[in-house]
Amino acid sequence: MKVSSTEFKNAIGRFQDAAMSQPVEITKNGRTHTVLISADYYELLTHGRIARRIEDIDPETLRAIAAAEVPAEYAYLDAELGLDDPD
Repeated sequence: MKVSSTEFKNAIGRFQDAAMSQPVEITKNGRTHTVLISADYYELLTHGRIARRIEDIDPETLRAIAAAEVPAEYAYLDAELGLDDPD
Protein backbone atom coordinates (compact mmCIF):
# COMPACT_ATOMS: atom_id res chain seq x y z
CA MET A 1 0.00 0.00 0.00
CA LYS A 2 1.32 3.42 -0.91
CA VAL A 3 -0.06 6.72 0.41
CA SER A 4 1.03 10.34 0.35
CA SER A 5 2.20 11.97 3.57
CA THR A 6 -0.94 14.15 3.48
CA GLU A 7 -3.21 11.10 3.21
CA PHE A 8 -1.28 9.48 6.04
CA LYS A 9 -1.56 12.56 8.26
CA ASN A 10 -5.31 12.75 7.68
CA ALA A 11 -5.99 9.07 8.49
CA ILE A 12 -3.16 7.81 10.69
CA GLY A 13 -5.33 5.28 12.53
CA ARG A 14 -6.53 3.68 9.31
CA PHE A 15 -2.99 3.25 8.04
CA GLN A 16 -1.74 1.96 11.40
CA ASP A 17 -4.41 -0.73 11.17
CA ALA A 18 -3.45 -1.50 7.57
CA ALA A 19 0.22 -1.86 8.57
CA MET A 20 -0.75 -4.83 10.75
CA SER A 21 -1.19 -6.90 7.59
CA GLN A 22 1.06 -5.17 5.04
CA PRO A 23 3.73 -2.47 4.89
CA VAL A 24 2.42 1.04 4.23
CA GLU A 25 4.71 3.18 2.07
CA ILE A 26 4.41 6.88 2.87
CA THR A 27 5.49 9.11 0.01
CA LYS A 28 6.90 12.61 0.02
CA ASN A 29 7.07 14.47 -3.28
CA GLY A 30 6.01 11.29 -5.06
CA ARG A 31 8.85 9.13 -3.70
CA THR A 32 8.74 6.59 -0.89
CA HIS A 33 10.05 8.36 2.19
CA THR A 34 8.98 6.15 5.11
CA VAL A 35 7.49 2.68 5.54
CA LEU A 36 5.13 1.81 8.39
CA ILE A 37 5.20 -1.85 9.48
CA SER A 38 3.69 -3.86 12.34
CA ALA A 39 5.64 -4.43 15.54
CA ASP A 40 5.72 -8.19 14.80
CA TYR A 41 7.27 -7.61 11.38
CA TYR A 42 9.78 -5.18 12.89
CA GLU A 43 10.72 -7.83 15.47
CA LEU A 44 11.20 -10.36 12.69
CA LEU A 45 13.41 -7.98 10.70
CA THR A 46 15.55 -6.91 13.64
CA HIS A 47 15.80 -10.17 15.58
CA GLY A 48 15.06 -12.80 12.95
CA ARG A 49 12.14 -14.23 14.87
CA ILE A 50 8.81 -13.40 16.39
CA ALA A 51 8.30 -14.24 20.04
CA ARG A 52 4.77 -15.31 20.90
CA ARG A 53 3.02 -16.57 24.01
CA ILE A 54 2.17 -20.25 23.64
CA GLU A 55 -1.50 -19.38 24.15
CA ASP A 56 -1.34 -17.30 20.95
CA ILE A 57 0.00 -20.09 18.72
CA ASP A 58 -2.57 -21.85 16.54
CA PRO A 59 -3.18 -25.61 17.05
CA GLU A 60 -1.69 -26.60 13.67
CA THR A 61 1.62 -24.88 14.50
CA LEU A 62 1.66 -26.45 17.97
CA ARG A 63 1.20 -29.93 16.43
CA ALA A 64 4.02 -29.24 13.96
CA ILE A 65 6.34 -28.17 16.79
CA ALA A 66 5.44 -31.25 18.86
CA ALA A 67 6.09 -33.55 15.90
CA ALA A 68 9.41 -31.93 14.94
CA GLU A 69 12.56 -33.95 15.49
CA VAL A 70 16.11 -32.75 15.84
CA PRO A 71 18.41 -34.29 13.22
CA ALA A 72 20.75 -36.94 14.69
CA GLU A 73 23.80 -34.82 13.87
CA TYR A 74 22.69 -32.35 16.56
CA ALA A 75 21.95 -34.93 19.29
CA TYR A 76 25.10 -33.86 21.16
CA LEU A 77 23.34 -30.59 22.01
CA ASP A 78 20.91 -32.50 24.26
CA ALA A 79 23.87 -33.69 26.35
CA GLU A 80 25.21 -30.15 26.60
CA LEU A 81 21.85 -29.02 27.94
CA GLY A 82 21.56 -31.99 30.27
CA LEU A 83 18.62 -33.39 28.29
CA ASP A 84 20.13 -36.70 27.27
CA ASP A 85 17.76 -39.64 27.51
CA PRO A 86 18.76 -42.18 30.22
CA ASP A 87 17.46 -45.11 28.08
